[in-house]
Amino acid sequence: MIEYHSSDRLDDVFQALSNPARREIVSLLAVRPYNIGELAPQFDMSLAAVSKHVKLLERAGIVEREIRGRTHICRLKAEALNEAYSWLGGYEKFWRARLDALTQILENPRRGGAG
Repeated sequence: MIEYHSSDRLDDVFQALSNPARREIVSLLAVRPYNIGELAPQFDMSLAAVSKHVKLLERAGIVEREIRGRTHICRLKAEALNEAYSWLGGYEKFWRARLDALTQILENPRRGGAG
């Protein structure tokens, strides 16, 4: 098994989430496990194409696949998403300050320089 540095894992997660179909797969798996055959009809693509998307999500550590005979059951592994969430959370202070400044301007337009 490949050992990841934190930044490598984060890169993989963001790359995996860069595709809208993969984000939708993650959304579906957040509700319940699906097998590949159940996921495929949710998209305008072949079973093989959906399987390739799931494999990329697996490599990023976002999805785990359990094989039972010919059935591949996919489950969300939220731990990988938690690392991305934590990284993005570091920008919360930045955005909060911007929104607070905007609120002050909107509440006091004369002091905000608008007139």
